Amino acid sequence: MDGFSDIAFFAMVNKHGSLAAAAQQLGVTPPAVSKRLAALERRLGVRLLQRTTRRLSLTPEGETYLVEGARVLAELEELERTVTGSSATPHGLLRVSATLGFGRRHIAPVLSAFAREHPRVEVQLHLSDRPVNLVEQGFDLQIRFGQLPDARLTARLLANHRRLLCAAPAYLKAAGHPATPQDLSRHDCIFIRESDETFGTWHLRNGARQETVKVRGRLSTNDGESALGWAREGHGILVRSEWDVAPLLRSGELRVVLPDWELPNADIYLVFPTRSHLSAKTRALVDFLLDRFARHRRRGAPAPYHGW
Repeated sequence: MDGFSDIAFFAMVNKHGSLAAAAQQLGVTPPAVSKRLAALERRLGVRLLQRTTRRLSLTPEGETYLVEGARVLAELEELERTVTGSSATPHGLLRVSATLGFGRRHIAPVLSAFAREHPRVEVQLHLSDRPVNLVEQGFDLQIRFGQLPDARLTARLLANHRRLLCAAPAYLKAAGHPATPQDLSRHDCIFIRESDETFGTWHLRNGARQETVKVRGRLSTNDGESALGWAREGHGILVRSEWDVAPLLRSGELRVVLPDWELPNADIYLVFPTRSHLSAKTRALVDFLLDRFARHRRRGAPAPYHGW
């Protein structure tokens, strides 16, 4: 069973990101963890981790050992449940990653309810708008916007996600309502700087018609909450998630601009490493989230916004 023990040990070291953190979790000294890791690499004849003073990173061999090792451990757990006839009770540590705004507002409350239903599961929620590598950083589940970046991952659609053009009534009264996408180039626009989009370029579609518009504005940020605050204060037109602006649209604090035109969608997915068997804890959370967000999954192209 030494091989299974080594896989679990290596997964823990990778999850915690440093030998010192892994040693603290195991209740041993960092030199003891370093010695065991060196012995494992000698036994396998390959280097599994690149070590620097700041961080550990997986080598290609280490990534293979981690991913395939997790599959082996999951199959062993499934085998033992089958042999003993025991039910798969969710238990253990579950590490979840989500974006800051959506995670804080919509995922954290659901995890609160999940924790009450599953007292044997310890949940760690990591919120960040920086890209996350599930395998290298040891996450069990990620809630992300947009398509899968990695074929080794599995995704389930959690919710449809529309983005809307919106502005404060005071701004529209002063600057006028755009009638066509090209009118946007004559308006003040508020930008959220994101690495996966061309800055200052907005793409819109109305049926078969597509328009690409270069827009301008004096205010930009990498923080959606700040951009939303500027829009509410009348600084210009903003592209924002329906999830974020729906209450403001209902109250009249913001209004939809060009409601017959659509922006590219970025649907929300549950992402986890591809395995033949999900652990009971991950499977339980995936099912729980899918159930809670079921009404936000719809078929076909979204209609123009008329309230949500």
